[in-house]
Amino acid sequence: MSGSEPVHPRELSFEEGVFLVKLARRAVEEFLKNGVKIKPSENTPPKLLRPGMTFTTIEVFHDYHRRSLRGCIGYLQPITSLVQSVIDTAIQAAVEDPRFPPMHAGELDYVTFEVSVLSTPKLLKVENRWELPKHVIVGKHGLIVERRIYKGTLLPQVPVEYGWDSETFLAETCLKAGLSPDCWLDEKTRIYVYEARLWREKEPKGEIEERDMTKELEELWKSTSK
Repeated sequence: MSGSEPVHPRELSFEEGVFLVKLARRAVEEFLKNGVKIKPSENTPPKLLRPGMTFTTIEVFHDYHRRSLRGCIGYLQPITSLVQSVIDTAIQAAVEDPRFPPMHAGELDYVTFEVSVLSTPKLLKVENRWELPKHVIVGKHGLIVERRIYKGTLLPQVPVEYGWDSETFLAETCLKAGLSPDCWLDEKTRIYVYEARLWREKEPKGEIEERDMTKELEELWKSTSK
């Protein structure tokens, strides 16, 4: 893996995204049922053996338009292969997210898995901090806020699901980092953006789709403007 460039989400095919979601579910199933942490299979596409960054999100499925978070953990640096990142973050989302008790095998039929593949974070540099919202594109960017020991991130789907504008997205990411909502205006605060592509199960153990954040945002605007 050494010397390999991290995988950018734009490089992945739809089928490779589907592979990753199925892998996330299989990793959690094997861990919860048998206590086994699986290894990448021999049929893993070579591209997925390169370094990469992922988040795995597990949600309780109520219906197609209503899900509730059950666990979400990921990596913001390419510390391992993309495929290993999915295995690790899926298991961690299931049993190590401090916001929730560890999952048990009986929940597997009632949750959906979503894998977000991230690009390398890019530091935003502006002369006027008030210009920052213009450089944050809702539906495209995820955010990282960092200041001294404080650090927090929100994935690109979060502002879309809540209908936030860029400034609200910045403020909420500051809060996620444990800072004041206007911390993005302080020059000592570092703001990073990254891109992502997201694949998820439409329903538990069901068909897998790639989410279109721009389309979801447009549909949200239409529904709220009626």
